[in-house]
Amino acid sequence: MEELAALAFEHAPIGLVYSEDRTIRKCNPRFAAMFEYDTGALTGVSLSVLYPSSEEFLRIGKIGVSKMLGGGTYQDERIMRRKSGTLFWCRVRGQSLDPDHPFAKAVWSFADISEDRPLADMSVRERQVATMLAEGLTSKEIARALDISHRTVEVHRARLMKKFNARNSLELIAHIAGVPV
Repeated sequence: MEELAALAFEHAPIGLVYSEDRTIRKCNPRFAAMFEYDTGALTGVSLSVLYPSSEEFLRIGKIGVSKMLGGGTYQDERIMRRKSGTLFWCRVRGQSLDPDHPFAKAVWSFADISEDRPLADMSVRERQVATMLAEGLTSKEIARALDISHRTVEVHRARLMKKFNARNSLELIAHIAGVPV
């Protein structure tokens, strides 16, 4: 049975990671290739190297730990960074092995969704606002989460609408989510 589990892990059609305290302990070849690394090069490395910024790593960590407490599961779609520095959209799902200590030991899946969700040229703050808009948060909720004013969020939303050539918020969300309009 262990041989079958190892075979499934190594040849899974998505990236898989076993982490302890947000440090990669084992990853499969699909995960390593997705992020442009050799499999062994990621062992013992903090997941933070795969995020656009350390601030984004900390922000998503806070959200993740609060959602995983008690239930142990988490999922989102976020922008990640390859070794070359290029950014791409990634669907991430996680399962904690200890729901009371979500990041102590966890299994994660990563799927590159950049073909369905193209990446526009956005600032870090615009990416944060875009991600939260796609999650269905209001401007006031985004403002609280980012510790900025809701009017600042509205400025970022207006810039995003211009960049995506969206006529309204629903069209903007469709563009951000990669849904054809």
